[in-house]
Amino acid sequence: MALNLLLTIAARGGSKGVKGKNVRTLLGKPLIAHTILQALRWGKASKVVVSTDSGEIAKIARRYGAQVPFMRPAHLATDRAGKVPVIAHALKTCEEIYKTQFDAVVDLDATAPVRTVQDLDNCLALFAKHRPNTLFSVVQSHKNPYFNMVELGPSGRVRLCKRLKVKLKRRQDAPLVYDVNASIYFYDRDYLLGANPSVLNKRCMVYVMNEESGFDIDREIDFKFLEFLSKEKIIDL
Repeated sequence: MALNLLLTIAARGGSKGVKGKNVRTLLGKPLIAHTILQALRWGKASKVVVSTDSGEIAKIARRYGAQVPFMRPAHLATDRAGKVPVIAHALKTCEEIYKTQFDAVVDLDATAPVRTVQDLDNCLALFAKHRPNTLFSVVQSHKNPYFNMVELGPSGRVRLCKRLKVKLKRRQDAPLVYDVNASIYFYDRDYLLGANPSVLNKRCMVYVMNEESGFDIDREIDFKFLEFLSKEKIIDL
C-alpha cells in the first residue's frame, strides 16, 4: 500500500552564511525553485508544502507550484530554532488544514538541489521496506576521524579524534565514515510527533548518495561551483 506522504521544504527568510540564499538565482531560477520542481516531478507526495516566515519566499514557492498553507511562527524562525521542531509543526498544522493523517514526512533541504528523483525513489523504497523512525542521506567523508582528523586534548595535546587498538597506515583501512549532507530526510509520522524526536535515534537508517548529488550550498562560492558543474554537464539542474 502506498504511503501517504507530506513533503516539506523549510526555508526561513534570514540566513547568516549567504544572505537571502533561498531566493538567490541559480541557473535562472530562485534556489528554492529547483527543489520544489524536483519534488513535483517526483510526484510521490500527496502535498508539497513550504514552511517559511517570509512573504517573499511564500510568493516564489506558490509561483513554482508548492503550497504555503501557513506562515511559520516567529519562535520557529530564528537561527536557534531546530529543524525537527519546524518539521513537526508543519506536519501537525498540515494534518489540521488538510484534514488527513500522513504516514510519513519527506523533508528536502532547499540548499541541496542536486539530489535526483532516483535518490528519492531509493530512499522511499528503503523507508517503506524497513519503516525506521528516520532515514537520511549521507555521502562518504573525505576525512576520517580514525586516520586524518585531529582534536586538541585538555592539555592542548594534538590527538586523533578516534583511535583503534591497532595503528592504521592507510586511510583505506579505517572504518568507513559518512557526512550527513542535509539533503533528504524521511520521518515516521508517529515518531516525529512523539517525545523528543531526533534524526539520530535507535531506529534510524542512512542512504548513501554520490558526492555530486550530495552537494550542499553553504557559502557564496558554492553557487559558482554548482553553475560550473552544470556548465560542464557534470550535474543536471
